[in-house]
Amino acid sequence: MAKIYYDSDVDISLLEGKTIGIIGFGSQGHAHALNLKDSGFQVMVGELEGSEPWVAAVEAGLKVTTADEVAKASDVIVMLVPDQFHRQVYYSSIEKGLTKGNMLMFAHGFNIHYNQILPPPDVDVTMIAPKCPGHMLRQLYTEGSCAPALVAVHQDASGKAKEKALAYAKGIGCTRAGVLETTFEEETETDLFGEQVVLCGGVTSLMKAAFETLVEAGYQPEIAYFEVCHELKLIVDLIYQGGFGYMRYSVSDTAEYGDYSRGPRVIDDYVREEMWQILNEIQDGTFAREWILENQAGRPSFNAYRRKEAAHEIEEVGKKLRAMMPWIEG
Repeated sequence: MAKIYYDSDVDISLLEGKTIGIIGFGSQGHAHALNLKDSGFQVMVGELEGSEPWVAAVEAGLKVTTADEVAKASDVIVMLVPDQFHRQVYYSSIEKGLTKGNMLMFAHGFNIHYNQILPPPDVDVTMIAPKCPGHMLRQLYTEGSCAPALVAVHQDASGKAKEKALAYAKGIGCTRAGVLETTFEEETETDLFGEQVVLCGGVTSLMKAAFETLVEAGYQPEIAYFEVCHELKLIVDLIYQGGFGYMRYSVSDTAEYGDYSRGPRVIDDYVREEMWQILNEIQDGTFAREWILENQAGRPSFNAYRRKEAAHEIEEVGKKLRAMMPWIEG
């Protein structure tokens, strides 16, 4: 079982008088910076001069400058730009500003685990990964609660790397809920696996296949959309609230029986074999190499996938139906 740390386990004095540099003022960056500021920490933000995030950080009352200046002035440097920009930003702006005793932090382990960034040996390298989007992290903090997070240590040069990372976690509020100990390897590989086989890849492919099956069988696309896409949120919300048991308690007995008897026919041994293959590709670096090369080549496959998926009938039908539901924002 994972070790979990709470407020009472943390010595926040480890970061007192330290300057924390947040690189990137996007979804996670704005939440980390503002939560830390409200917790009494010294915070700087590194952004592109004159960009919208730069302006937003200034308007939020934060000190803002370029990433290289933040790296020079900070004791803790937190990489919160998108993963695909980490290597470029690190080697162009961060590396030369690191000094012995600094702590380099991440919210996802991809670029450390797959050796896209190789920090010097005299700095701590840690991770605090909140398990929620940035806007929710900020909202929960302001309401007096917060989301759980993961903590990991890749390099402990100071002998206090984990303790300092946990102090940071308390600064953004996550030790209110609990911070689970993991490793860069475990966080990276399980995160990619979850995205690919369930949360993004698996769910969208399942919904599209079911939609296409019903439409090809002659059912109206609008009805198919409601049954295999729209109502998924209702089911996920029930699971989110109380697990599979609460969901099954809440649906009809007919639906529950279909769950037990037909679900394993859809997610069968072939699907499980594919899951193992996908996991192997994550573990051996095949997916990482593919994604890194895709970005270096200008994202031709990524952009083609995006265009194809945007044109799928389920998207057109969904857009029309969502317009009938004014309670849905977006």
